[in-house]
Amino acid sequence: MTDDEWGARLAGDRALLDRGSTAERVADILRERITEGVFRPGTRLSEESLREALGISRNTLREAFRLLAHEGLIEHQLNRGVFVRLLTSADIRDLYAIRRILECGALRNLDAVPPPVVAGLKTAIEAADEAAARADWSAVGTANMRFHQAIADLSGSRRVADAVRALLAELRLVFLVVADPRQLHEPYVAGNRALYDLLAAGDVRGAEEALQRYFDDAEKQLLAAYAAVNA
Repeated sequence: MTDDEWGARLAGDRALLDRGSTAERVADILRERITEGVFRPGTRLSEESLREALGISRNTLREAFRLLAHEGLIEHQLNRGVFVRLLTSADIRDLYAIRRILECGALRNLDAVPPPVVAGLKTAIEAADEAAARADWSAVGTANMRFHQAIADLSGSRRVADAVRALLAELRLVFLVVADPRQLHEPYVAGNRALYDLLAAGDVRGAEEALQRYFDDAEKQLLAAYAAVNA
């Protein structure tokens, strides 16, 4: 996406900001645009262009950059500027290691899944099915993120939920550079539905075991796809 194209896109985001806007709100906007592919991994983020597009101060933008750097979405390169991070295979392995701890842990101590959560999981499954039917694989990926965020929310911990949200945003950076989004996302549709069926039936232990296998398979698949792109 060219500077003019993303500048016009961000100019439309001004309505989301007001005079009392904080760096957190600016970070929210940039995070969303990064994870939907407006700014792809490796892209340099021009301070001047971003400030002009969003109508914000230098200090506000730099504080937003600091927040996004802490989340692992961007990085400062000496004498070059700020860039959207390009993750490595080691990053992918680390992300999945932490996801196993947090998401499987969210299921480990449950006796049952609350009905509202079951409904939320079903909504994410249906959204993925609808997106796959129209071959919108980016939307399938988004539905996948919502499904796994709902699993993390079962922990009842705001810190766990926030940590998983940040991990999933980082993972989207990998999704954005994989050549075949269908090959990447399509297996998750069936995998998430199998997890949903177990949770809806109240088989929490079975769901935890299935999620462990799911992560093993997903990590291998993603590493292979990522290696092919970076070969």
